[in-house]
Amino acid sequence: MLTLTENASNIVSTIVDKQVESDDRGLRISGPTDGAFAISAVQGAEPGDTVVESGDATVYLEPSASEVLDDKVLDAQVTAEGDVQFQLAQQG
Repeated sequence: MLTLTENASNIVSTIVDKQVESDDRGLRISGPTDGAFAISAVQGAEPGDTVVESGDATVYLEPSASEVLDDKVLDAQVTAEGDVQFQLAQQG
């Protein structure tokens, strides 16, 4: 199952808290489409989503994304310009 670094958990929580007003809010990852994943802050899971919880962060994985990301670690960082960059790596 996808895991999140502590940094990614903190950034996901911050993004979602600023954009969505819901107790079930989270970040939803779907795709891949053309080799890229779509990421959006959502009010809750869609039917069939896998739920990943890490610290205060909740990530919802669309079924095909869940399959592809099953053995990955999600990391994130904020650039000097204030943009968020996500990175994926293989689990240890």
